[in-house]
Amino acid sequence: MGGGARPEKARSEDEEGGQEVEEFSRTLSVVRRAERGPASGRHSDWGGLRGGDEPSEIHPETAVPGRVCSQGGSGHGCMFLLQKTHQFVYCPDTGWAVGAEESDFEGWAFPFPGVMLIEDFVTREEEAEMVRLMDRDPWKLSQSGRRKQDYGPKVNFRKQKLKTAGFRGLPSFSREVVRRMGLYPGLEGFRPVEQCNLDYCPERGSAIDPHLDDAWLWGERLVSLSLLSPTVLSMCREVPGSLLLCSAPEAAPEALAGSVIAPSRSVLCQEVEVAVSVPRRSLLVLSGAARHQWKHAVHREHIEGRRVCATFRELSAEFCPGGRQQELGRELLQIALSFQGRPV
Repeated sequence: MGGGARPEKARSEDEEGGQEVEEFSRTLSVVRRAERGPASGRHSDWGGLRGGDEPSEIHPETAVPGRVCSQGGSGHGCMFLLQKTHQFVYCPDTGWAVGAEESDFEGWAFPFPGVMLIEDFVTREEEAEMVRLMDRDPWKLSQSGRRKQDYGPKVNFRKQKLKTAGFRGLPSFSREVVRRMGLYPGLEGFRPVEQCNLDYCPERGSAIDPHLDDAWLWGERLVSLSLLSPTVLSMCREVPGSLLLCSAPEAAPEALAGSVIAPSRSVLCQEVEVAVSVPRRSLLVLSGAARHQWKHAVHREHIEGRRVCATFRELSAEFCPGGRQQELGRELLQIALSFQGRPV
C-alpha cells in the first residue's frame, strides 16, 4: 500500500455512548450547581423565591436533549430542559383539553377543570390608561428577561414570614378592576391582598418557567389581567401516572350531564403540555387542579410584542377569619384595599 497517513481507529458505539453519557453528566452537574446559586448566597436566575415573583423550577434528573437558554438566544449558559411530547389545547367552551391538530392525539381529550377565561374584561381605553399609570412608576428587573412591580407585603416564603413595612395597598387604578371582578360568577368575595405587574418583551427574551404559586400565603384563586398583546399559558404536571382520554366532546359540559363517556386511550402525564390561549385584555382565573396541580409557564416564543400582566392574589385560609393568623390577614386586607399603594 502507499505511504499515506495512517487512518485513525474508528470509535466503537460503546465509546461514543460513554462520551455522550459523560458529557450529559457534566451538563447536569452544571445545572445542579446553578440551582443551588452562587456561594455568596445571592439568588441565581434559576432559584430563590422572592415576594411577588415566581420561582424557576428545573428538574435535571428528568431532562432530555433540547437546548434552551436561561436568558434567550444561544451559546454559553444553555442547558437541557424537559421537552413535552404531546400538545393539547384548552377549549373554554367545553372545559376540556383537546389534542392538537395533526398530532397523535387529535380528536382525543380529557377534562381540564379550574380555568375560567373572561374576554374583553377591560376596554382599550382602560387598558391604555392602566399601562400609562404603571409606566409612571419604576420597573425592577426580574428573572428570565421580565420586569416587575410589586404591590404587597415583603414575603420570605421559605421561612413563612412577612413584613408589612412599606406596603401601602394596591394601586388606585386597580380599584375599579377589583370591583368589576366581584360581578362575575366564580369571583364572588375575591379580595386581593397583592398585585404583581410583570412586563414581558421579546427583545429581552422574556418568559417564565413552569411553577406553582405559593399556597401558604396565597389562596385558592389566582387572577391575571393580560394587557397589550395576547399570549399562551403553557401548563404541565411533573407527576407519574397517565391521563385517561376520551373522544373530544363537541358540547358544553352541561349538555353532557348524565351521559357516559368511556375512556379508551391514555397518555403519560409527564409528556403532556396544555396550551391555554390568553387574549389581549382578558382575565384568566386559575383555581382547583389548575391552581394546585398543574404548573403554568409562558414560553419565549409566545411573547410576540410587549405584554403586561397584572396578577392578583387573595389570602389563604390561614389568614382568613377562623385561621391561625386571621388578625394579620385582616391588617393586610385593610392596607391592600385602601388602594393607596406604590410599588415596593
